[in-house]
Amino acid sequence: MITRRFILYLFFFGMVAFFTYCYWNNDIPFFQRDPFVKVKKYTPVIHHELATYHLEKYTLVLIALMQQESHGKGGDPMQSSESLGLPPNSIQDPNRSIKIGVKHFQNVLQYGKKRKVDFATILQAYNMGIGYINYVADHGGKHSEDLAKQFSLLQVHKHPSFYTCKKTFFQFRYPYCYGDYSYSEKVSKNISLLTASH
Repeated sequence: MITRRFILYLFFFGMVAFFTYCYWNNDIPFFQRDPFVKVKKYTPVIHHELATYHLEKYTLVLIALMQQESHGKGGDPMQSSESLGLPPNSIQDPNRSIKIGVKHFQNVLQYGKKRKVDFATILQAYNMGIGYINYVADHGGKHSEDLAKQFSLLQVHKHPSFYTCKKTFFQFRYPYCYGDYSYSEKVSKNISLLTASH
């Protein structure tokens, strides 16, 4: 009986120690003190790269984009590899990833302003590419999830063997296998949370 009680105490205090460690190291999503802690460490680099284009005011936006792309993890936190036509995570240098990611954002921002689309479209275009800006510009100039789904299906139909995703319980994207049709909404939510925490 004493041995069982000792084991239970040991287990209890072990779990407390484990969750305390994870809490202070911000490793478990449900117990995170700040879900943006890993991306925020890149703030100086992001700000510096944006300054190259005089776009420093978008620092928070890029942090929100990075959160959606990778939560600040890995060697390609902006997931910039695919914008260069490379396989995902080919880039293994966070600084290079940010440099290319900021350039990609600058491109979609500039083109989005030229085509007079809303900012939600520009956010979505970071994920779906400049072609999405043209599509929205030709359909009223304002992003919606329905337009993102339509554009996704168009790309899937153009390249059905390349853009594939199986229909499963955990696969919410099917049959919209090109990009993430809810990307803009997710990034906007990140921006709101970051703004509220400042």
